[in-house]
Formats: sequence, C-alpha cells, structure tokens
Amino acid sequence: MEAAKKHFFSDMGVMLGRSMRHIFRSMDTIVTVTIMPIAMMLLFVYVFGGAIQTGTDNYVNYLLPGILLIAIASGISYTAFRLFTDVQRGIFERFHTMPISRSTLLWGHVLTSLVSNAISVLVIILVALIMGFRSPAGILSWLAVAGILALFTLALTWVAAIAGLTAKTVDGASAFSYPIIFLPFISSAFVPTESMPSVVRAFAENQPVTSIVEAIRALLSGQPVGNDIWVALAWCVGILLVAYFFAMWVYKKRV
Repeated sequence: MEAAKKHFFSDMGVMLGRSMRHIFRSMDTIVTVTIMPIAMMLLFVYVFGGAIQTGTDNYVNYLLPGILLIAIASGISYTAFRLFTDVQRGIFERFHTMPISRSTLLWGHVLTSLVSNAISVLVIILVALIMGFRSPAGILSWLAVAGILALFTLALTWVAAIAGLTAKTVDGASAFSYPIIFLPFISSAFVPTESMPSVVRAFAENQPVTSIVEAIRALLSGQPVGNDIWVALAWCVGILLVAYFFAMWVYKKRV
C-alpha cells in the first residue's frame, strides 16, 4: 500500500511538472487571466466606484473578493483547453501504455490550475494594494481566505475537466466558463444585494458566489463571518465532490 501511494505521488509530480512547463513556456495564459480582472478592478474603482453605494469608504476593499473569483473562473477555462488538446492528440493513450497511475494525468492538470490561479490571485492582490486596498486581517484570516479560494479553484477545475473531456470542439471546451464568470455580476461582489430588484435579489442571495464573497470580505475586513463561511464551504465542497466523481467517470469512459 505504501509503495502504491509513493508510486501515485511520484507519477503525479511528473504530470504536474509536465503541465507546469507548458504554463511557463506560454506565460500569456497567466498574463491574459490576470489582466482582465485587473482592468475590471481599475474600471470599477476609478470610473464607477464614485457612483456605487456600498456603505464603505474604500470601494477596492469591497470589490476585491469578487475580482479574485472572476480571475479564477477565467483561469480554469485553460484547464479545459489543455485537457481537450491532450485528448485530441492522443496524449492520454500514449501515457496509458506506460506503467503510471492513470488518475495522475488528470491530477496533473488540476494541480497546475491550482498553482497558476494562485499566481494570478497574488498578482491581483498586489495591484489592489497599490490601488489602496488595506486589510486588518491576521494570519489565520488570510489562511482561511487562501483555503476558500483554493477550494473554489479545485471545484471549478474539476468542472473544467468535465468540459475538457466531453467537448467536441476547442471552443466548446472553454466556453463553459462564460456563465461562471458572469455569476459574480449577479451577486454581492459589486453592489449590495439590497439594491437589486426582488427576483434578481433572490437569485443573488442564494447562489454560491455571494456566500463566498461575503465570507472572504468579512475575513479580510476583520468582521464576524457568521454562517457565510459554512455556506461557502458547503458550496465549494459539494461542487468539488460532484464534479470530481463525474469527471473521473467521464475520464474512464472516454479514455
């Protein structure tokens, strides 16, 4: 059993290294994923921020959690693209002829998504600091934020794996991310839900992005988190488990 685990983790390390080399050879993927949320943050803070009433003096503090989720939702589309490319080129079949743990092929892509999105998130936070973002949060609160973002990334990455394995075209592999990117706009990420019409407000308050945004915002501002963190974790873990099992089923069936 111990030998099998060692074999699995060593194989996964090799697959992670392979995927990361693709990322670093084509840094435009991380740059593209990072620039769009930063441009959006600049636009909302310096153009629309003065007209948006959020009850806070520093709009970038209010805005940042939603921008981070948009960056992650945008970044996972590249995971679907890379998986689709591997399937179309027969890369998985070639690896399956070798004595390696088959599930590590998927895990390599998933962990690469986690690392690349973490880089994007760090860059966006640094830009937010330049724009005036300030947080009284302690180390435990920052670790909690990192944990929530990591769970959110893993959950969406396994959803991306399903798209990458089942898509018929390269456009279809990445197009699934568009509705996910749009979700933060119908949440409390940009404005309080109280300002929305009743039907829109009902949807905004009962979709996963709002609870995740509210939990991160409370942690970063040093405020009591309440039930939002448990709702956020439940959404992330629930999506992660369902997407993981379905992705593995599709993977075994397809490859």
